[in-house]
Amino acid sequence: MPPSRLSRLPRWISHWLGYRPEAPKPLSQYQIAAWSFVAAFCGLSVIQGLFNYSEYFLSRQVPGIIASFGASAVLVFGAIESPLAQPRALVFGHFFSALIGVCITKLFSLMPDQARFESLRWLAASLSTAVAIVVMQLTGTTHPPAGATALLPATNDEVWELSWYYLPVVLLSSTLLLCCGLLMNNIHRRYPAFWIAPSPPPKPVQAPSPEPTKPSCVESSSLQKESSV
Repeated sequence: MPPSRLSRLPRWISHWLGYRPEAPKPLSQYQIAAWSFVAAFCGLSVIQGLFNYSEYFLSRQVPGIIASFGASAVLVFGAIESPLAQPRALVFGHFFSALIGVCITKLFSLMPDQARFESLRWLAASLSTAVAIVVMQLTGTTHPPAGATALLPATNDEVWELSWYYLPVVLLSSTLLLCCGLLMNNIHRRYPAFWIAPSPPPKPVQAPSPEPTKPSCVESSSLQKESSV
């Protein structure tokens, strides 16, 4: 959502969605580090608390956390102004990568026997991440930790056993991390910098070109005399 639309919302809502009528005051390096620590701790604890203690996810043998979200926490809580940390990149980067990782690994699993599949899982992992990078570049959703999200179905047996259920798990993890980022980062900082795309920079104001000065009557008459001579 562009800032112009967020400004139409009540202040108590738009504040937590990253809108500020004025630029927030910069924090010191120590304040930024302290808030990054608190926000990252809370965000990762929420994800692990859900997947580790919910009977619904335990019965489906969902891991406590997908490892790539530890790297996402570095961006979402420690580099909140980076384009790589914004909601579009966080949510769709992980989802596209998870989808590509599952699809490619399932294609490799169609090998004639299990031993052949196991011997080529390294190839599925490399191909999954390479394709995911291209897809993220083409869709404007580049999120570096998502490269590991594409890698995991081929390299991690626990993730591979989830099969297609890996997709909603990744999507839910991204949403939880985003919600924690909106809550924790907007206490004393501002997140996100944008939702869909950054605002275009303002066009520079061009100075008006000076008008040519017209010669005075005395100058014009003297010029006429010189030309006649």
